[in-house]
Amino acid sequence: MTSPSRQKKGAFAFRPSLARLVTTKRLLARIVLFFEQLLPPLMPVLSVIAFYLSASWFGLFRSVPDWLRILLLIAFAAAFLVSLLPFRTLRWPRIAEADRMLEERNGLPHQPVTVQEDEPAFDTPFGRALWREHQTRMAEKIAALDAGLPRPDIAVHDRFALRAIPALLLVTAFGYSLSINGGSIRDALQAAPEQVVSDPAVRIDAWVTPPSYTGRAPVYLTADGSEQAPIGIPQFSSLTVRVSGGKTAEKVVFRKANGEAQDIAVQADTKPQQTAASGSEQQTAAPASQALVAQTHMMKLQENGALEVNGRRWSFDVLPDKAPEIAFNGLPKPSVNGALEIGFTVKDDYGVQEAHAEIVPVETDPTATPLYPLPEYRLDVPRRNARDAKGVTSRNLTEHPLAGKRVRITLVAKDAAGQTGRSPPHEMVLPSRPFNEPLAAAVAEERQVFALDTRKMPQAIALNEALTIRPEETIPKLTNYLLLESALTRMKLAKGEDALKDTAQYLWEIALGMEDGDLSLAERKLREAQQKLADALDRNAPDAEIKKLMDELRKAMQDYMTELAERMQNAPMQPNQNAQNILRQQDLERMMDQIENLARSGNRDAAQQMLSELQRMMNNLQAGRPQRGQQGQENSEARKQIDKLGEILRDQQKLMEQTFRLDQQLRDRMQRGETDMGENDPLLDEMNPGENGEPQDQQQGQQGKEGQQPSDQMTAEQLREALKQLRAQQDALGKQLGELQKSLGEMGMKPGPGFGQAQREMEGAGRELGQGRGQPAVEGQGRALEALRQGARDMMNQMMQAQQGQQGQGPNGQVGQGDQNGRDPLGRPRRTQGPEFGDNVKVPDEIDVQRAREILDAIREKLGNNPPQEMERRYLERLLDIQ
Repeated sequence: MTSPSRQKKGAFAFRPSLARLVTTKRLLARIVLFFEQLLPPLMPVLSVIAFYLSASWFGLFRSVPDWLRILLLIAFAAAFLVSLLPFRTLRWPRIAEADRMLEERNGLPHQPVTVQEDEPAFDTPFGRALWREHQTRMAEKIAALDAGLPRPDIAVHDRFALRAIPALLLVTAFGYSLSINGGSIRDALQAAPEQVVSDPAVRIDAWVTPPSYTGRAPVYLTADGSEQAPIGIPQFSSLTVRVSGGKTAEKVVFRKANGEAQDIAVQADTKPQQTAASGSEQQTAAPASQALVAQTHMMKLQENGALEVNGRRWSFDVLPDKAPEIAFNGLPKPSVNGALEIGFTVKDDYGVQEAHAEIVPVETDPTATPLYPLPEYRLDVPRRNARDAKGVTSRNLTEHPLAGKRVRITLVAKDAAGQTGRSPPHEMVLPSRPFNEPLAAAVAEERQVFALDTRKMPQAIALNEALTIRPEETIPKLTNYLLLESALTRMKLAKGEDALKDTAQYLWEIALGMEDGDLSLAERKLREAQQKLADALDRNAPDAEIKKLMDELRKAMQDYMTELAERMQNAPMQPNQNAQNILRQQDLERMMDQIENLARSGNRDAAQQMLSELQRMMNNLQAGRPQRGQQGQENSEARKQIDKLGEILRDQQKLMEQTFRLDQQLRDRMQRGETDMGENDPLLDEMNPGENGEPQDQQQGQQGKEGQQPSDQMTAEQLREALKQLRAQQDALGKQLGELQKSLGEMGMKPGPGFGQAQREMEGAGRELGQGRGQPAVEGQGRALEALRQGARDMMNQMMQAQQGQQGQGPNGQVGQGDQNGRDPLGRPRRTQGPEFGDNVKVPDEIDVQRAREILDAIREKLGNNPPQEMERRYLERLLDIQ
């Protein structure tokens, strides 16, 4: 290195930037010169490493004895140390060498870099000025200097290109290492594995069958065990190894992750069976039978490990099956008739098999002897998406003696592997049956006393005797008095468990008879029929059994509805018990028909879900008994407005369909170029609005019976005129909507923005109809319908908020008929909340069924035309499920 004073000679003294540039170029040049010295001696080192990796990947170290492996390892280590000896001559290049390299590789004459350090031979003023001018000119060429890349010139050191041998060998060895016989770079540092001789005459068929609940396909293992990575399989999968051929019985071993070996035993039914024969024949036939008969080994895989058989190895990575998770989806609540309704969420790796609610009393007496076990509450888990599902289950537990007591409810889920998951417990009072008859409630209390603890039978007898002290005042019906006396006799004579249960059941029937008469018996039969059908659907019963149970359910439903109708006739009409709150028989019949059709078509999951919905609807059904907190005339005006809004929605829908039909027919006439199809058209008279702007439907009903629309015989001009005549109906609907908004304002309600938008869309549709343009009118009518629905939802929200502070609660904290969580006796949204907009409907509508029928008819028609292509024909047959 030169001193700083030396670096400032020549042009560098008065041009510092040039001095810094030359310093940087010199550093890069010295680095290039260093690498040119380093690369030639580095080739032997890289060659030794390449030979070691090639030997490892070719499996040389694992195939030789240990003494030879150690010897080879020492040889490679010695060769590596010897290859490092040339590095002793490495040195850092000097500045003069760097300057010379820069001048030579950049083709600069007159040495522009080194000339800055030289001095003139004659130190005269003229010579010094001339020399300085020469230095300045040479310095201007330094800015273009480039050190370039190292040029080690390895070919001079390796004239025969032997360096290609380790490179090619390394690439080939790496590719071979990916095969089943490839080695590892760790083989030289560990003992060679035990050599297992593979018998080529032995055939091995091995596969892993995951549990059926996982939904995964079996995994077939390759014959040579060529799988490199562990095979991922679910826990509790079944490993099957079938060994055939060979002269001796092959040993099948499963080696666990901790190194423990476990022999997989032969299945008893696959062991060789020898027939009776003579002594000499039996001795010669025994080895042959063992070689000819295949042996099957089976085991359950519960942890990681490897299968070893006949020198082959398969590794398994067992995926653990996590326990299911279950939680409450909202708080449990009672339904109208006292049934317990529980919403829940479940989650599991492969799906929950079954779930139930564990109900135990909060306060227990260890010495008590209850007559009945704890109540059973099975949750209806959707089987279609049981891995992450939500559901609601409603069960009637009012007959259990714990009804009315404080209990602790814990949800328990179980998967197919037997693992269980539990939810945090929830404490509540178990819903009980609300009795309006005090005598019936007293009889139910007698039953509860000794059913919870049979030792308290004397207390129950005392309660019964207290009821009959003055029967002429407390028991108006002689039949009820005789029933109580007979129950008292049974209670005194009951000794065993069966007699006590019969007595408890007898008391319950007496209480129900006093409360509801024959309606309670019909309700019980209906509940039993529903439970039988649910059990049959759960176990995939045959269609014949499903049909039989559906017939029983229909009969039980008919009996229940008959008793309910008689009760409703005898009961006075409640203030809010109008037509929309009364159960309709056709709704239930249609729902049961759909359950049967779904079950017969193979969609048992949907059938079971709909049956569960039917049970919830029946649990929310009220039998017309008086309720507290009911609202009377204060909601009559609101109902009138709701009914009026429903009429506007229906009329707007019909008007849009009529407009669409006329517009399509007009387009058809225009496309065919038909301008004269008839002079007189009865639709013109039909479309004339009446006094209130409403269409006259009498003629339309008569013509519909003839099976032909009147507009089929109309010309294009007549159709356009018919569209114009629809404007009066559209304007009338807009006027009705305006009156509705005015009425809502008088009631103290603020009409939502949807009504204003709907009225503007109606006015726009009316203008389009007045000009005979059907398509823009249909689009405006569709937007008006959507706006009406939005306005209706806003109006319902306002009404619900206004009614929240007015609705009372019935006995035991149960909500009366005025609330029911906004649902009618069938569990559907109440008509007091407006017309049905289709937001919460779970039962398929008739239009869906009709649409499905039309699709099936179209497929049958296309199949009947004998499609020319075989693929298309098979596809259509699969759609129709033709075997």
